[in-house]
Amino acid sequence: MMANPLPTYYFVTDIETDGPDPLKHSMLSFATVVLRSDGVACGEFEAVLAPRADRSTDERTMAWWQTQPDAWTAVTTNPEAPGSVMRRFVEWVEGFDGQRAFAARPVMFDGLWIDHYLKVFADRFLLDVPYWGQCVFNAGPLDIGTYMLGVFGKTKPQSVSDKFPAEWLGHHPHTHKAIDDARGYASLLSKLFEVARSLPENPLDFTRVKQ
Repeated sequence: MMANPLPTYYFVTDIETDGPDPLKHSMLSFATVVLRSDGVACGEFEAVLAPRADRSTDERTMAWWQTQPDAWTAVTTNPEAPGSVMRRFVEWVEGFDGQRAFAARPVMFDGLWIDHYLKVFADRFLLDVPYWGQCVFNAGPLDIGTYMLGVFGKTKPQSVSDKFPAEWLGHHPHTHKAIDDARGYASLLSKLFEVARSLPENPLDFTRVKQ
C-alpha cells in the first residue's frame, strides 16, 4: 500500500508598504493565510514591521495612505524589528510538512517584497535562485490572477482592478489591512480550486512528464 502523499499548502500573502520599491522603501506589514490544496484554511500569520532606517518613504504612496486612516493605523501599530518578524515567519512556514508554495495577487509585487526581506533578514529566499541560500518554499510561486485565467480558459490579461463577487472573496472587504486582504484572496483561491476540481480530468499525467 502506498503511503499518503504529503499535502500541498499555498501561503496566500498580502503586503503593505510605504513605497513601490524594496530597494528604496519599507514593508510596513504583511499577512499570510495558509490554504491547503483541498481549499481548507490551515493557519494565519500577520505582523507589523518597523520602517527601515536605511529607507525613505514615497511621496505619492504616503499621500494615498492619508486617505486610508484605519488601514494606516493597522500598519503602524506595535511594529516589530523586521529581522525578528522574518525569522519567525520562516520558522512558521517551515513547520508545514509538505509542498509549500507562495501565492499572491499579483505575485510580482508581493512576492518581490517578501523575497527581498527574506534575503536581507532571514538568510532565505522565495524566488528560485539557489545562490541566495535556502528557499523557504519548496514549490514554485503561484500568481492567483494568472491561475484564474487558466481555470476559466481565458487569455485576457488579469488586472488588479478587476472585481469579484463578494462571496468569492469570502465576504472579506478589501480594506488594505493585510490580514483582511489575504483572507479575501485565500477565499478566492479556494473558490478557484473548487471550480478546477469540477472540470473534466486533464489527460496529461504530470507524474509521467520527464523532468
